[in-house]
Amino acid sequence: MILALLAALQVSAADSLPRITLAEALAQGVRLSPDYVQSIGAINTAEWSRRAATLAFVVPSVTAITDYSLFSTPQFNIGTGQPARNNASFRLFGSLELFSGGRRLAERSRAQAELEGAQASELQSRYVAALIIEGTYYEVLGSRELLEVARSRERRAIEQLAVARARVVSGAAVQSDSLQLVLELSEARVSLLRAEAAVRSTRLELGRRVGRRGPVDAVPLDTLGVPDLPLTLPQAVSLALEQGPEYRIARANETQAAASVRGRKGAYLPTLTLSGSYAMFDENWFPDATRRSSAAFTLSLPIWDNGNRELNLARAKAARDVFRAVREDLERGAEADVTTAYDAFLTARASFELDRNALLVARENFRVQDTRYRAGATTILDLLEAQDRLTQAEANLVRSRYATRFAVAGLETILGRRLLTDRTEP
Repeated sequence: MILALLAALQVSAADSLPRITLAEALAQGVRLSPDYVQSIGAINTAEWSRRAATLAFVVPSVTAITDYSLFSTPQFNIGTGQPARNNASFRLFGSLELFSGGRRLAERSRAQAELEGAQASELQSRYVAALIIEGTYYEVLGSRELLEVARSRERRAIEQLAVARARVVSGAAVQSDSLQLVLELSEARVSLLRAEAAVRSTRLELGRRVGRRGPVDAVPLDTLGVPDLPLTLPQAVSLALEQGPEYRIARANETQAAASVRGRKGAYLPTLTLSGSYAMFDENWFPDATRRSSAAFTLSLPIWDNGNRELNLARAKAARDVFRAVREDLERGAEADVTTAYDAFLTARASFELDRNALLVARENFRVQDTRYRAGATTILDLLEAQDRLTQAEANLVRSRYATRFAVAGLETILGRRLLTDRTEP
């Protein structure tokens, strides 16, 4: 009676919890991931870096300076040509690099690669965050189903204990039968406590992932098996190399490093700069007494800077070689990484089908052993073994069901795209 009341209270408390679908969890949770927020900031920074590198071709750098000075004794004022206690000036400077030895082109190429890498990083962080959220979501559903498995085990243990006591009283069984079932009931109740703790913990974790304080429950998904993937393993490998976030980031990093090398080589070439200035002087705050302007073409040829130019070029080449090696290593390992994830899905789905059939067998075996024990045709050990297999089969089916879905999410994280039509983009 007490156990039934506690179970009813738990059901009532669960019904009062906020519930969320997987699509809602992804929409709300991904944008809260610190790595995703950081990747959005990196995109904004890279976008402005690209704009600045593009504008440098046509827009000069401009600086305006104004000042107003007070002197204790009269000083010569360049604006009025007379001594004055006040001096005001306004100066406007501008410069445009007409030829930079290819450095600006290299900088624009580097900035464009930086933007592409930032966009790939955003995609990667989005799918990684989605993978974590999906895993938490499946843990909530799985722990809830495992809780039902623990409750079923407890109910079976209570029923069998009643049967065993009746048979002991009638003399059809020995006292050890009821003792064995008392132990089984105690173990079932401990497992039930662990399952309840797991449900509470996973619901709190899901609440954290979606930005809510307190526990959040997950809306159940369909229990059907996951369909075939829409692409073969070779297609998955090609897709990963083409648009997989990790491989795109590696290519962008190499492109940035190569652009930096070209920029460093430009330091050996001369630069041509057009500069100009406009100035006004007076003793009043808004100077207007004297105006002067100037324009200049400056040709600069670097000859020797104590080896700093050579050192920077050597460092840039070393960084380029490192990023190239990283990219080549990732591409060589792409087939292994994608194959591992693809096979993990196939194995998980096969395990799901196996566990589903194993559950049917375990249920029938338990039914037969329970009937035989009630009739006195088998021992309590055979019955307990059948019950243990049934409980394990129920738990295995729950785990393999969500392991299959999680395996799909893992492959999608590598590819950077959703594979099944019933799955929402993060």
